[in-house]
Amino acid sequence: MYNDISDFLHYCQVEKGLSDNTIHSYKRDLSHYAFYLEEKDITDSAQIERPVIIDFLYYLKEQGRQPATIARMISSIRAFHQFLLREQRVVKDPSELIEMPKGEKKLPDVLSMKEIEKLLTAADGTTAFALRNKAMLELMYATGLRVTELCELKVGDIHLQMGFVHCLGKGNKERIIPLGNIAQEALERYIQKGRPQLLKKKQHDILFVNHHGNQLSRQGFWKILKTASAKANIHKKLTPHTLRHSFATHLLENGADLRAVQEMLGHADISTTQIYTHVSNHKLKDVYLQFHPRA
Repeated sequence: MYNDISDFLHYCQVEKGLSDNTIHSYKRDLSHYAFYLEEKDITDSAQIERPVIIDFLYYLKEQGRQPATIARMISSIRAFHQFLLREQRVVKDPSELIEMPKGEKKLPDVLSMKEIEKLLTAADGTTAFALRNKAMLELMYATGLRVTELCELKVGDIHLQMGFVHCLGKGNKERIIPLGNIAQEALERYIQKGRPQLLKKKQHDILFVNHHGNQLSRQGFWKILKTASAKANIHKKLTPHTLRHSFATHLLENGADLRAVQEMLGHADISTTQIYTHVSNHKLKDVYLQFHPRA
């Protein structure tokens, strides 16, 4: 079975072009799955039946796993069994009729426009590090990029004169996202003054670099965001995804078209983007309750 899992992960990487994070998630889930099956003396993928998968999911629930974790595990198992069926290594897909757990859809955390202003102002400065940090935060809020997409940007992906950024997202899907004037100015300052100092004479085209002149990591950006958040005195739980959520929510609150936001976020399915309409509606309800004389 482990050979099948290894082949599936190779297929995801080479043929489907999935991100390293997705492949790592598949590997973690399927390793857990395979270990459970081995405990049940099932070592051949062709031996797996639907009741065994259901038992595994009950086992996860008994361990206290959250519905979101179980749903992710089901997605991994389904993708794996669909691969086996497509490759004709099995004659049926035992995961086909497995249902996703019904969990409450949690609305994403967002910052208010005032909080965004405080956060971005907190990143102001004239050092090379400050110019980089300011450019990253402005760009993240201006475009809704995922943190991995942000860290993997090349200098050539930024088109300042034309006002857009070229991004290679999940599944190697390309998208073009407009840049606002403030983000353009922050990027221009960083590229002209900050980046050359941080590069330390190294030659590569990664846009955002660390103090060694190498690509800044996702963890590195987390630290930048945490520092700016503390300086801005923002007490909400703040993650890189919060900026992405805030980008989408503020666009919709100001009248942007849902399809346009879907395109900028790089969502394959518009239902994924629709979560932000709930956030906007929630905001409208707050305004109504605050200001309507008979609320």
